[in-house]
Amino acid sequence: MAAGAVAAATALLVLAAAVSGLPAINVTTMAFDEGYAPLFGHDNILRSADGRTVSLLLDRSTGSGFISSSMYHHGLFSASIKLPSDYTAGVVVAFYTSNGDVFEKRHDELDFEFLGNIRGKPWRVQTNLYGNGSVGRGREERYLLPFDPTTEFHRYSILWTPAAVAFYVDDVPVREVRRSPAMGGDFPSKPMSLYATVWDASTWATAGGRYRVNYRYGPFVASFTDLALVGCRADDPIRMVAGGGGGGREEEVVARLRASDVAVMTVEKLQAMRRFREQNMVYSYCYDTRRYPAALPECDVVESERRRFKDTGRLRFALRRRGPRRAGRGGGGRAAASRAAAAAKKRAADM
Repeated sequence: MAAGAVAAATALLVLAAAVSGLPAINVTTMAFDEGYAPLFGHDNILRSADGRTVSLLLDRSTGSGFISSSMYHHGLFSASIKLPSDYTAGVVVAFYTSNGDVFEKRHDELDFEFLGNIRGKPWRVQTNLYGNGSVGRGREERYLLPFDPTTEFHRYSILWTPAAVAFYVDDVPVREVRRSPAMGGDFPSKPMSLYATVWDASTWATAGGRYRVNYRYGPFVASFTDLALVGCRADDPIRMVAGGGGGGREEEVVARLRASDVAVMTVEKLQAMRRFREQNMVYSYCYDTRRYPAALPECDVVESERRRFKDTGRLRFALRRRGPRRAGRGGGGRAAASRAAAAAKKRAADM
């Protein structure tokens, strides 16, 4: 097994932390060609002239996606994302890690899934994790976002170490899953690739499939920039798993990750995470007692939080949110989508 060095980087991005009051997350970013490759829908993948922004399109012909050029055994996976606007029912934008192509029957996965909605209703973001093929024990949590994710870029990050997984929105941790012996193989442990996709999930994404993708509002454009991969490359993941790990180099990378500012859960971060969850979480598997009569072992059941949820894991009372400003009559939303696609194509043509 050969484990490479920390992913190369060409620029340093410092995230603003004015809103949360937390220290900014410092991440190194790279151009698309330095760490990623097209996965599917090649004609629907548009790159900016400098190669640092990638737009994925979903239209009647296909969705699209990209994948990291290497697999990683633990790391920080991050991107700033701007989602499609207007009517997006049935559309799913995903930013996630997985090894399903290599370990088909016992794959691991860490997910950000952005679920589209009908006009005037907000996007929802779902986090989830699987380990060792434990797809029958989904660990979904779902949130509304405290901003409009269609008007500007926001950073979404997944931190994965042997001890914990943390999901960040901008500089705020929104979920942490700490590994416990009782989880067994359900905790992700094998090398994974990073994926980003946009696709038609009409059968389930919005109101259980009641609202489907309406291509009159397409193309649906999801843009990614500030791409970051920091971790230990796994050049031979099967041999790494068989050998029990990546050796000294991996231990060094993991130690640096666990000691980094993003991995250390300070009191301030824990308080910010609690506030985010109180204000924005609309579903948690930990409170879904119909599905799991006994909470799964990693669940940290907070009594004040639990009282806000029904036995279905859903909120007792709907959160009040203002949806994005509605387009006027006459197809304003379709025009906005067309303008976004045209702008992405122009950036690509300027290369």
